[in-house]
Amino acid sequence: MRHILMTVFAIPFFLFSVGTSLLAQEFPLTIEHKFGTTVIESKPERVASIDADGADYILALGVQPLVIRHLYDAYPRSVFPWADVLLEGTPVVLKDGIDIQAIAAVDPDIIIALASGITASEYEKLSQIAPVIAVAEGTENYAMTWRARAILTGRVLGLEVEAIAKVEAIQTELADIAAAHPDWAGKSAVIADIWGEAPGEYSTIAAYTSIDVHAQILADLGFETPAAIDEMMEDGDGHWVEIDLGDLSPLEGDLLIWLTQNDQFELVLALDAHPFLEVTKKGHEVIVGELLGSAFSHATLLSLPYAIETLVPMIEAALDGDPNTYADDRDDAR
Repeated sequence: MRHILMTVFAIPFFLFSVGTSLLAQEFPLTIEHKFGTTVIESKPERVASIDADGADYILALGVQPLVIRHLYDAYPRSVFPWADVLLEGTPVVLKDGIDIQAIAAVDPDIIIALASGITASEYEKLSQIAPVIAVAEGTENYAMTWRARAILTGRVLGLEVEAIAKVEAIQTELADIAAAHPDWAGKSAVIADIWGEAPGEYSTIAAYTSIDVHAQILADLGFETPAAIDEMMEDGDGHWVEIDLGDLSPLEGDLLIWLTQNDQFELVLALDAHPFLEVTKKGHEVIVGELLGSAFSHATLLSLPYAIETLVPMIEAALDGDPNTYADDRDDAR
């Protein structure tokens, strides 16, 4: 379920505010957040991130993190390839929660905790080491948008102008792709996540709603989430809804993108109802593996460019009018 657990909201970055001008780069800098007020006296040089995928934001701004949060066992330095190429040396990796002593040992100037889930008690302990930046009051853990995280990370590092430029570059790329594919405008697209033990056995399928980052990125490309998916949300809230294995009809649309765990493409292909979906018959589906699914789900300054560059040709092949062609991550199981 890692794709689902890493999901975040996506709303226009200019709606985010922490009470100071987006271009304010002077220090000392005061930041209000859910645990109170943090004052950063001078531009930080030694940076610790205790966030999930926090290294992506710091490395994208040209800063080397001294501490990062463990993400995925498949990569020795606990960051994905798009971040690993920028990482120099080996930072302290937090694998078992928040290790206060390990963080203190690197003597950081700032501790960034925007997607960390820290408690008030942990915040107090960490604040004895260095200034800590947490999410804004009223913002749930892990609920900041990638845009907001990028800009606030840039602000506390004295690199806000650079962060805004990177956000705008990604938004421009999405807009350019949408402009180059006017036929995508208004088409319906569903993003489904599947996980299970083995083909033919019980699997779980989730479809992402329009408030989720997956759907928001596709919306930037012109696609729309089918109303049937959003109507399944309880009280109109939730990133994803579970799909009944006996009724895959909510997955129908002009485009269906499957995210698989551990490249288990066969879980999709073995679904009894899969061949009978109209979107499948037309060949309008994309099946992606762990790496692209992670890039799409994490949606960071570093993963989004990779996700966009890799996913767009797959969508083009799926919607080329030939049901027999595809250019996605699936193996030859079909």
